[in-house]
Amino acid sequence: MEPLYLKILRDLEYNITSGKFAAGDQLPTEKELSEQYNVSRITSKRALNELEQQGLIKRTRGKGSFVTGSTSENNTTNRILLLLPFTDDVAIGNLSGSILPVMQNAQYELMMVTYDFLNTHTAQDIKNEFDGLIYYTEDENQHLDVLFELSFADFPIVLLDKEVPDLNLPSFLADNLAGGKEACDYLIKAGHKKIAYLFGDHYHPQSTRQRYLGYIQSLMEHHISFHTSFEEDTTSEERLIDYVKQHQITAFVCENDITAIQAMRTLRQAGFAIPQDISLVGFDNIQAAIFVDPPLTTISQNFKAIGETAGKALLSWIKTKQKPQSQKIPVTLFVRESTKEIKA
Repeated sequence: MEPLYLKILRDLEYNITSGKFAAGDQLPTEKELSEQYNVSRITSKRALNELEQQGLIKRTRGKGSFVTGSTSENNTTNRILLLLPFTDDVAIGNLSGSILPVMQNAQYELMMVTYDFLNTHTAQDIKNEFDGLIYYTEDENQHLDVLFELSFADFPIVLLDKEVPDLNLPSFLADNLAGGKEACDYLIKAGHKKIAYLFGDHYHPQSTRQRYLGYIQSLMEHHISFHTSFEEDTTSEERLIDYVKQHQITAFVCENDITAIQAMRTLRQAGFAIPQDISLVGFDNIQAAIFVDPPLTTISQNFKAIGETAGKALLSWIKTKQKPQSQKIPVTLFVRESTKEIKA
Protein backbone atom coordinates (compact mmCIF):
# COMPACT_ATOMS: atom_id res chain seq x y z
CA MET A 1 0.00 0.00 0.00
CA GLU A 2 1.44 3.39 -0.99
CA PRO A 3 1.99 6.13 1.62
CA LEU A 4 -1.03 8.43 2.04
CA TYR A 5 0.95 11.54 1.20
CA LEU A 6 1.70 10.11 -2.27
CA LYS A 7 -2.03 9.94 -3.03
CA ILE A 8 -2.39 13.64 -2.22
CA LEU A 9 0.81 14.45 -4.10
CA ARG A 10 -0.27 12.63 -7.27
CA ASP A 11 -3.73 14.20 -7.24
CA LEU A 12 -2.31 17.70 -6.88
CA GLU A 13 0.38 17.05 -9.52
CA TYR A 14 -2.31 15.92 -11.96
CA ASN A 15 -4.53 18.91 -11.23
CA ILE A 16 -1.59 21.27 -11.83
CA THR A 17 -0.11 19.65 -14.95
CA SER A 18 -3.57 19.13 -16.51
CA GLY A 19 -4.39 22.82 -16.04
CA LYS A 20 -7.15 22.47 -13.46
CA PHE A 21 -4.99 24.66 -11.24
CA ALA A 22 -3.43 27.42 -13.34
CA ALA A 23 -0.36 29.52 -12.60
CA GLY A 24 -1.07 31.73 -9.62
CA ASP A 25 -3.99 29.65 -8.32
CA GLN A 26 -4.05 28.91 -4.62
CA LEU A 27 -4.13 25.27 -3.53
CA PRO A 28 -6.17 23.91 -0.60
CA THR A 29 -4.52 24.46 2.77
CA GLU A 30 -2.90 21.76 4.90
CA LYS A 31 -6.03 21.70 7.06
CA GLU A 32 -8.37 21.44 4.08
CA LEU A 33 -6.33 18.63 2.55
CA SER A 34 -6.15 16.73 5.84
CA GLU A 35 -9.94 16.88 6.12
CA GLN A 36 -10.50 15.99 2.46
CA TYR A 37 -8.24 12.92 2.57
CA ASN A 38 -8.84 12.07 6.23
CA VAL A 39 -5.15 12.27 7.12
CA SER A 40 -3.02 14.18 9.59
CA ARG A 41 -1.79 17.71 8.98
CA ILE A 42 1.75 16.31 8.91
CA THR A 43 0.80 14.07 5.97
CA SER A 44 -0.80 16.87 3.95
CA LYS A 45 2.12 19.17 4.75
CA ARG A 46 4.56 16.57 3.42
CA ALA A 47 2.71 16.43 0.09
CA LEU A 48 2.81 20.22 -0.23
CA ASN A 49 6.49 20.34 0.71
CA GLU A 50 7.22 17.77 -2.01
CA LEU A 51 5.38 19.87 -4.59
CA GLU A 52 7.41 22.90 -3.55
CA GLN A 53 10.68 20.96 -3.91
CA GLN A 54 9.61 19.97 -7.43
CA GLY A 55 9.05 23.63 -8.26
CA LEU A 56 5.33 23.17 -8.95
CA ILE A 57 4.18 25.48 -6.17
CA LYS A 58 5.46 28.33 -4.02
CA ARG A 59 4.51 28.38 -0.32
CA THR A 60 4.28 31.67 1.54
CA ARG A 61 3.91 31.64 5.31
CA GLY A 62 0.56 33.09 6.38
CA LYS A 63 -0.77 33.23 2.81
CA GLY A 64 -0.81 29.68 1.43
CA SER A 65 0.43 27.59 -1.48
CA PHE A 66 0.31 28.91 -5.05
CA VAL A 67 0.99 27.29 -8.42
CA THR A 68 4.16 28.70 -9.98
CA GLY A 69 4.12 30.16 -13.47
CA SER A 70 7.26 28.44 -14.74
CA THR A 71 5.92 24.92 -14.29
CA SER A 72 2.33 25.23 -15.42
CA GLU A 73 3.09 23.36 -18.61
CA ASN A 74 3.88 19.81 -17.51
CA ASN A 75 6.87 20.53 -15.23
CA THR A 76 9.14 18.55 -17.51
CA THR A 77 12.76 19.16 -18.39
CA ASN A 78 12.79 16.83 -21.40
CA ARG A 79 16.06 15.44 -20.10
CA ILE A 80 16.93 11.86 -19.18
CA LEU A 81 19.96 10.83 -17.12
CA LEU A 82 21.88 7.66 -18.04
CA LEU A 83 24.19 6.52 -15.23
CA LEU A 84 26.92 4.04 -16.24
CA PRO A 85 29.94 2.59 -14.40
CA PHE A 86 32.28 4.17 -16.97
CA THR A 87 31.98 6.62 -19.84
CA ASP A 88 33.04 4.22 -22.60
CA ASP A 89 30.13 1.80 -22.61
CA VAL A 90 31.32 -0.28 -25.57
CA ALA A 91 32.25 -2.98 -23.04
CA ILE A 92 28.60 -3.23 -22.04
CA GLY A 93 27.15 -3.35 -25.49
CA ASN A 94 27.05 0.36 -26.36
CA LEU A 95 23.80 0.79 -24.47
CA SER A 96 23.85 4.55 -24.90
CA GLY A 97 23.87 4.05 -28.67
CA SER A 98 20.61 2.10 -28.51
CA ILE A 99 18.92 4.42 -26.00
CA LEU A 100 19.86 7.70 -27.72
CA PRO A 101 17.67 7.28 -30.85
CA VAL A 102 14.66 6.45 -28.65
CA MET A 103 15.14 9.68 -26.72
CA GLN A 104 15.81 11.77 -29.82
CA ASN A 105 12.62 10.51 -31.47
CA ALA A 106 10.70 11.63 -28.39
CA GLN A 107 12.56 14.98 -28.34
CA TYR A 108 14.34 14.21 -25.08
CA GLU A 109 17.95 15.00 -24.32
CA LEU A 110 20.03 12.06 -23.03
CA MET A 111 22.85 12.92 -20.63
CA MET A 112 25.30 10.05 -20.16
CA VAL A 113 27.50 10.24 -17.04
CA THR A 114 29.49 7.93 -14.78
CA TYR A 115 28.75 7.10 -11.16
CA ASP A 116 31.04 10.01 -10.21
CA PHE A 117 28.06 12.25 -11.01
CA LEU A 118 26.55 11.15 -7.69
CA ASN A 119 29.51 12.62 -5.80
CA THR A 120 28.35 16.13 -6.70
CA HIS A 121 24.59 15.69 -7.21
CA THR A 122 21.90 14.70 -4.73
CA ALA A 123 18.65 12.87 -5.38
CA GLN A 124 16.89 16.23 -5.24
CA ASP A 125 19.24 17.62 -7.90
CA ILE A 126 18.36 14.72 -10.18
CA LYS A 127 14.63 15.30 -9.63
CA ASN A 128 15.00 18.98 -10.44
CA GLU A 129 17.17 18.54 -13.53
CA PHE A 130 15.76 15.39 -15.17
CA ASP A 131 12.46 13.67 -15.91
CA GLY A 132 13.79 10.15 -15.46
CA LEU A 133 16.83 7.98 -14.77
CA ILE A 134 18.28 4.94 -16.53
CA TYR A 135 20.70 3.25 -14.15
CA TYR A 136 23.14 0.49 -15.14
CA THR A 137 23.41 -1.82 -12.14
CA GLU A 138 27.01 -2.92 -11.88
CA ASP A 139 26.57 -3.95 -8.23
CA GLU A 140 23.06 -4.28 -6.78
CA ASN A 141 24.34 -2.89 -3.44
CA GLN A 142 25.66 0.39 -4.86
CA HIS A 143 23.91 3.75 -4.47
CA LEU A 144 20.97 2.27 -2.58
CA ASP A 145 20.44 5.53 -0.68
CA VAL A 146 20.03 7.67 -3.80
CA LEU A 147 17.96 5.09 -5.66
CA PHE A 148 15.69 4.57 -2.65
CA GLU A 149 15.17 8.30 -2.14
CA LEU A 150 14.22 8.75 -5.79
CA SER A 151 12.02 5.66 -5.78
CA PHE A 152 10.30 6.78 -2.58
CA ALA A 153 9.38 10.04 -4.34
CA ASP A 154 7.97 8.03 -7.27
CA PHE A 155 10.64 9.39 -9.64
CA PRO A 156 10.78 7.27 -12.83
CA ILE A 157 13.82 4.95 -12.76
CA VAL A 158 14.57 1.88 -14.87
CA LEU A 159 17.48 -0.46 -14.20
CA LEU A 160 19.75 -2.17 -16.72
CA ASP A 161 21.53 -5.54 -16.49
CA LYS A 162 20.53 -6.49 -12.92
CA GLU A 163 17.61 -6.26 -10.56
CA VAL A 164 17.74 -4.55 -7.15
CA PRO A 165 15.15 -6.64 -5.26
CA ASP A 166 14.77 -4.29 -2.28
CA LEU A 167 13.72 -1.32 -4.43
CA ASN A 168 10.97 -2.84 -6.59
CA LEU A 169 12.13 -0.94 -9.67
CA PRO A 170 11.59 -2.23 -13.22
CA SER A 171 14.71 -3.84 -14.69
CA PHE A 172 15.64 -4.65 -18.27
CA LEU A 173 18.25 -7.33 -18.75
CA ALA A 174 19.26 -10.37 -20.73
CA ASP A 175 17.57 -13.64 -19.82
CA ASN A 176 20.67 -15.01 -18.11
CA LEU A 177 18.99 -18.14 -16.77
CA ALA A 178 17.75 -19.07 -20.25
CA GLY A 179 21.25 -18.36 -21.61
CA GLY A 180 22.93 -20.69 -19.13
CA LYS A 181 20.38 -23.36 -19.93
CA GLU A 182 20.76 -22.95 -23.70
CA ALA A 183 24.55 -23.25 -23.47
CA CYS A 184 24.31 -26.47 -21.48
CA ASP A 185 21.48 -27.86 -23.64
CA TYR A 186 23.68 -27.39 -26.69
CA LEU A 187 26.61 -29.26 -25.11
CA ILE A 188 24.37 -32.11 -23.99
CA LYS A 189 22.92 -32.38 -27.50
CA ALA A 190 26.51 -32.57 -28.77
CA GLY A 191 27.04 -35.67 -26.64
CA HIS A 192 28.72 -34.25 -23.53
CA LYS A 193 27.84 -35.63 -20.10
CA LYS A 194 30.68 -34.36 -17.90
CA ILE A 195 29.93 -30.65 -18.22
CA ALA A 196 31.33 -28.23 -15.65
CA TYR A 197 30.46 -24.63 -14.88
CA LEU A 198 33.46 -22.30 -14.73
CA PHE A 199 33.30 -19.20 -12.51
CA GLY A 200 35.54 -16.24 -13.23
CA ASP A 201 36.45 -15.29 -9.65
CA HIS A 202 35.19 -15.41 -6.07
CA TYR A 203 32.59 -12.66 -6.65
CA HIS A 204 29.41 -14.06 -8.16
CA PRO A 205 27.05 -11.28 -9.32
CA GLN A 206 23.37 -11.78 -9.94
CA SER A 207 23.92 -12.47 -13.65
CA THR A 208 26.45 -15.22 -12.90
CA ARG A 209 24.11 -16.88 -10.43
CA GLN A 210 21.29 -16.87 -12.96
CA ARG A 211 23.50 -18.39 -15.67
CA TYR A 212 24.65 -21.05 -13.23
CA LEU A 213 21.05 -21.93 -12.30
CA GLY A 214 20.21 -22.25 -16.00
CA TYR A 215 23.10 -24.72 -16.29
CA ILE A 216 21.73 -26.71 -13.35
CA GLN A 217 18.22 -26.67 -14.81
CA SER A 218 19.50 -28.12 -18.09
CA LEU A 219 21.32 -30.94 -16.31
CA MET A 220 18.24 -31.75 -14.23
CA GLU A 221 15.97 -31.83 -17.27
CA HIS A 222 18.37 -34.24 -18.99
CA HIS A 223 18.80 -36.36 -15.85
CA ILE A 224 22.55 -35.79 -15.66
CA SER A 225 23.72 -35.98 -12.08
CA PHE A 226 27.23 -34.54 -12.35
CA HIS A 227 27.49 -30.78 -11.88
CA THR A 228 29.84 -28.15 -10.51
CA SER A 229 28.89 -26.92 -7.05
CA PHE A 230 28.32 -23.19 -6.63
CA GLU A 231 30.96 -23.21 -3.88
CA GLU A 232 33.66 -25.04 -5.83
CA ASP A 233 36.75 -22.96 -6.60
CA THR A 234 38.52 -23.60 -9.91
CA THR A 235 39.83 -20.06 -10.38
CA SER A 236 43.54 -20.92 -10.26
CA GLU A 237 45.21 -22.66 -13.19
CA GLU A 238 46.38 -25.56 -11.03
CA ARG A 239 42.93 -26.18 -9.54
CA LEU A 240 41.32 -25.99 -12.97
CA ILE A 241 43.58 -28.67 -14.45
CA ASP A 242 43.17 -30.90 -11.38
CA TYR A 243 39.38 -30.53 -11.62
CA VAL A 244 39.35 -31.49 -15.29
CA LYS A 245 41.48 -34.58 -14.69
CA GLN A 246 39.69 -35.67 -11.53
CA HIS A 247 36.21 -35.50 -13.07
CA GLN A 248 37.12 -36.22 -16.70
CA ILE A 249 35.47 -33.01 -17.86
CA THR A 250 34.72 -32.78 -21.60
CA ALA A 251 32.97 -29.38 -21.70
CA PHE A 252 32.60 -26.09 -19.83
CA VAL A 253 29.80 -23.57 -19.59
CA CYS A 254 31.73 -20.42 -18.65
CA GLU A 255 30.55 -17.42 -16.65
CA ASN A 256 31.56 -15.08 -19.49
CA ASP A 257 33.79 -14.87 -22.55
CA ILE A 258 36.82 -13.55 -20.66
CA THR A 259 36.67 -16.55 -18.32
CA ALA A 260 36.33 -18.91 -21.32
CA ILE A 261 39.26 -17.37 -23.20
CA GLN A 262 41.51 -17.53 -20.12
CA ALA A 263 40.50 -21.16 -19.52
CA MET A 264 41.18 -22.01 -23.15
CA ARG A 265 44.74 -20.71 -22.82
CA THR A 266 45.31 -22.57 -19.53
CA LEU A 267 43.97 -25.87 -20.90
CA ARG A 268 46.06 -25.67 -24.07
CA GLN A 269 49.20 -24.94 -22.06
CA ALA A 270 48.44 -28.11 -20.06
CA GLY A 271 48.27 -30.16 -23.25
CA PHE A 272 44.52 -30.26 -23.88
CA ALA A 273 43.27 -29.65 -27.43
CA ILE A 274 40.29 -27.29 -27.94
CA PRO A 275 37.74 -28.53 -28.92
CA GLN A 276 39.02 -32.09 -29.54
CA ASP A 277 39.49 -32.76 -25.80
CA ILE A 278 37.39 -30.05 -24.19
CA SER A 279 34.63 -27.80 -25.54
CA LEU A 280 33.93 -24.34 -24.12
CA VAL A 281 30.92 -22.01 -24.31
CA GLY A 282 31.23 -18.40 -23.19
CA PHE A 283 28.71 -15.66 -22.50
CA ASP A 284 28.50 -12.06 -23.82
CA ASN A 285 29.86 -12.41 -27.38
CA ILE A 286 32.57 -9.80 -26.88
CA GLN A 287 34.66 -8.74 -29.90
CA ALA A 288 37.57 -10.98 -28.87
CA ALA A 289 35.34 -14.08 -28.98
CA ILE A 290 35.54 -14.34 -32.76
CA PHE A 291 39.28 -13.62 -32.97
CA VAL A 292 40.65 -16.17 -30.50
CA ASP A 293 41.93 -19.51 -31.74
CA PRO A 294 39.65 -21.34 -32.02
CA PRO A 295 36.78 -18.82 -32.23
CA LEU A 296 34.54 -19.06 -29.18
CA THR A 297 31.02 -20.47 -29.09
CA THR A 298 29.09 -18.03 -26.94
CA ILE A 299 25.74 -16.68 -25.78
CA SER A 300 25.04 -13.17 -27.04
CA GLN A 301 23.04 -10.55 -25.17
CA ASN A 302 20.90 -8.26 -27.32
CA PHE A 303 22.08 -4.94 -25.88
CA LYS A 304 20.29 -3.01 -28.62
CA ALA A 305 16.93 -4.48 -27.62
CA ILE A 306 17.71 -4.03 -23.92
CA GLY A 307 18.48 -0.32 -24.39
CA GLU A 308 15.55 0.37 -26.69
CA THR A 309 13.06 -1.47 -24.47
CA ALA A 310 14.28 0.27 -21.33
CA GLY A 311 14.20 3.70 -22.97
CA LYS A 312 10.66 3.27 -24.30
CA ALA A 313 9.45 1.94 -20.96
CA LEU A 314 10.87 4.95 -19.12
CA LEU A 315 9.24 7.41 -21.52
CA SER A 316 5.93 5.60 -21.14
CA TRP A 317 6.23 5.85 -17.35
CA ILE A 318 6.89 9.59 -17.57
CA LYS A 319 3.91 10.10 -19.87
CA THR A 320 1.34 7.83 -18.23
CA LYS A 321 2.55 7.87 -14.60
CA GLN A 322 2.27 4.06 -14.71
CA LYS A 323 5.31 2.04 -13.61
CA PRO A 324 6.27 -0.54 -16.29
CA GLN A 325 6.98 -4.20 -15.68
CA SER A 326 10.48 -5.68 -15.72
CA GLN A 327 11.48 -7.51 -18.89
CA LYS A 328 14.05 -10.17 -19.69
CA ILE A 329 15.33 -9.93 -23.25
CA PRO A 330 16.02 -13.22 -25.12
CA VAL A 331 19.62 -14.26 -25.81
CA THR A 332 21.16 -15.96 -28.86
CA LEU A 333 23.63 -18.85 -29.13
CA PHE A 334 26.49 -18.32 -31.62
CA VAL A 335 28.15 -21.64 -32.47
CA ARG A 336 31.83 -21.43 -33.41
CA GLU A 337 34.87 -23.72 -33.36
CA SER A 338 35.46 -23.98 -29.59
CA THR A 339 32.85 -26.74 -29.35
CA LYS A 340 32.38 -30.06 -31.13
CA GLU A 341 30.20 -33.14 -30.98
CA ILE A 342 31.61 -36.23 -29.26
CA LYS A 343 30.79 -39.81 -30.04
CA ALA A 344 28.79 -41.80 -27.53
